[in-house]
Amino acid sequence: MSDTRDSLLAEAKKRFLEAHIGEAALDARVLVSGLLELSATDLMLRGDAVVSPEDAQGVRAAIERRAAHEPVYRILGQREFYGLTLRMSAATLEPRPDSEMIVEGLVPFARRILAEKGECRVIDLGTGTGAICLGLLSAVEGATGVGTDISAAALETAQGNADSNGLGPRFRAVVSDWFDDVDGRFDIIVSNPPYIRSDVVLSLAPEVRDHDPAIALDGGADGLDAYRAIAAKALSHLNPDGIVGVEIGYDQLATVGAVFEKQGFVVLERIKDLGGNDRAIVFAAQ
Repeated sequence: MSDTRDSLLAEAKKRFLEAHIGEAALDARVLVSGLLELSATDLMLRGDAVVSPEDAQGVRAAIERRAAHEPVYRILGQREFYGLTLRMSAATLEPRPDSEMIVEGLVPFARRILAEKGECRVIDLGTGTGAICLGLLSAVEGATGVGTDISAAALETAQGNADSNGLGPRFRAVVSDWFDDVDGRFDIIVSNPPYIRSDVVLSLAPEVRDHDPAIALDGGADGLDAYRAIAAKALSHLNPDGIVGVEIGYDQLATVGAVFEKQGFVVLERIKDLGGNDRAIVFAAQ
């Protein structure tokens, strides 16, 4: 009997339920449609279409990977972020929808700066896939960006994403441990740094703990190491009237705020995520 889109979808959902995967039906749809390069509509309306034995074998192999708690978008190798298609690698975090909120929150600042100065220079510290910086560049034509990362492999992914989304001429990748190898000043300094306490990392869901790079998760004993490093040098790399935006953990509003206030910053804005939790803080120099 030939495999169809519907039969593979049912097989995936059943296997994910057996493996106690949350949102089994959604993951099954995303995985099967992604692997077969189908829209959600095609998958739904033409579910009786026969799938080749080779494609069916590939889908079944991917189903087992997801059942072992490898994230769907890791298996697919890419995901959408702020209207962009971004590839991932073992050296990068998976860009997540909640991170789109810091892009959304910073866009008005970037547009204002561009209108007033004729340019807007952005630096994204620990850029990973380039998601935040590239999201800003895509929304604010004329802005330019630098993405830094300690990982050359991550920067190769970020530059590839810039190029594939038509943003390569406005994006530059720099290997740097935060500001250590960065020259010049910027209008927007942004980062989604590691902020999870070291003693919590091992208790994370396997989708995160076993597949996102540990260096992008572990924020030290209190989760604040990266914020201290960024805040200590941010003023010397910030243009007058520039801003700093950092993502935070849901319970870090006060502690991260205190780190930056100690270095001469004031809070301009708090940004919530899709669940209503504190997701980012925007600072300005005092």
